[in-house]
Amino acid sequence: MRRIALLALVALGLAPSAEARGVPGQFDYYVLSLSWSAGWCALTGDARRDPQCAAGRGLNFTLHGLWPQNRVGYPADCTSAMRPPSRAETAAMADITGSAGLAWHEWKKHGTCSGLSPRAYFSAARQAYDSVKIPEALRDLKRPIRVKPDVVVEAFLEANPRLKRSDIAVTCDSGRMQEVRICLTKALAPRPCSAEAAQSCRLPAVQLDPVR
Repeated sequence: MRRIALLALVALGLAPSAEARGVPGQFDYYVLSLSWSAGWCALTGDARRDPQCAAGRGLNFTLHGLWPQNRVGYPADCTSAMRPPSRAETAAMADITGSAGLAWHEWKKHGTCSGLSPRAYFSAARQAYDSVKIPEALRDLKRPIRVKPDVVVEAFLEANPRLKRSDIAVTCDSGRMQEVRICLTKALAPRPCSAEAAQSCRLPAVQLDPVR
């Protein structure tokens, strides 16, 4: 029946969504997504009065997530036999995610597809996050700046010699830098992004809001 349904979609000229339920542990590699906290706050967090956006937090790049990725598409919201994370486990991630709520959301949408337990998944996410050195110029940005997305890429490549240009992408939203995404193997070593994950911001310049 599934094959018939797929053929029907093709006949109608429709394509299955890039985001689809998958089998835990069955994916090709990870995407480490690092969100520019001040930019997210300006676009979304301030309206929510999110604690992440409070003055004095000193957050530059936060961990958006460690996402199982396929060469085409990615699994999400998998049915996992693992128990859900405890409040303590999600709260323990807030120092790098900005909030326990995001850690819970990331487990539900992406961690369930990793094939790992919540403890192992959060441990891998922290290891991946800690393995990337934030460029010195972006650690405590004092004023808003406008730069080419490639300048951000070059800064990360200089700070992380093990990375190659093919391993990294910068995304943007409403004229602001949104995220730096780094592709990693299942063993958390840098690897080239597939064409889908490598799609980068095409703006000539993006704004980086100052660290709060």
